[in-house]
Amino acid sequence: MREKAVERRNVNKEHNSNFKAGYIPIDEDRLHKTGLRGRKGNLAICVIILLFILAVINLIITLVIWAVIRIGPNGCDSMEFHESGLLRFKQVSDMGVIHPLYKSTVGGRRNENLVITGNNQPIVFQQGTTKLSVEKNQTSITSDIGMQFFDPRTQNILFSTDYETHEFHLPSGVKSLNVQKASTERITSNATSDLNIKVDGRAIVRGNEGVFIMGKTIEFHMGGNMELKAENSIILNGTVMVSTTRLPSSSSGDQFGSGDWVRYKLCMCADGTLFKVQVTGQNMGCQISDNPCGNTH
Repeated sequence: MREKAVERRNVNKEHNSNFKAGYIPIDEDRLHKTGLRGRKGNLAICVIILLFILAVINLIITLVIWAVIRIGPNGCDSMEFHESGLLRFKQVSDMGVIHPLYKSTVGGRRNENLVITGNNQPIVFQQGTTKLSVEKNQTSITSDIGMQFFDPRTQNILFSTDYETHEFHLPSGVKSLNVQKASTERITSNATSDLNIKVDGRAIVRGNEGVFIMGKTIEFHMGGNMELKAENSIILNGTVMVSTTRLPSSSSGDQFGSGDWVRYKLCMCADGTLFKVQVTGQNMGCQISDNPCGNTH
């Protein structure tokens, strides 16, 4: 027993002093490595950088929205959102293009005016093919389907281009209408005012079934020529006066025989038919062989 105890004590003493007990030399390159190494590590770094850039962009957008909309502790200072879909701007807003939803309405407060200002640019309201343009010197409305203006409170139609239902009338306060081409059945004026048609260049009045001009006094003032054409006849009913102050004339009769001038005399039959006769000499009358009046002229 004593010998076994001594042997056990020696074994324990040797074991405690042997630091290389149980040690096996191993090559570290053959061990399983943990973590992101090589290409995976580079990809992880790229993802982290991308997330950082997105976070910076998101921060900039948030700051811009906060500065424009002016979000504070009490909510938004520049606009209000209502459950009915109403978007109300409480301060002066600077916008470029606004796209409202279908059947939207743009308006102001009940006791305040709605002020829309364009900085050296026209203000354009457009819905489909209908466009309202407000410029510095003019306001124009163009539409392919027609237009009408009515009072929103009384629903009375103030102006409409639906000529089949409503007769065309100029709105109150409008004295003139500027158009390039108009197609209508008749043009009339009030009983107490004159109807004036003025053009800068050439005016053409054409009727598929004739043109009838009626009035107490009808005057034509023109700087060039006046041409009347008809398939059947031209009837002038009433007193016809022609001012010769602007017609070409000559004090001598030498030009009748020359080839520089070709003159015609305006003649009228007893029934009002007008015809022309070429003037070949002085004191020439309307007696020609092929005049449309017959013997009476």
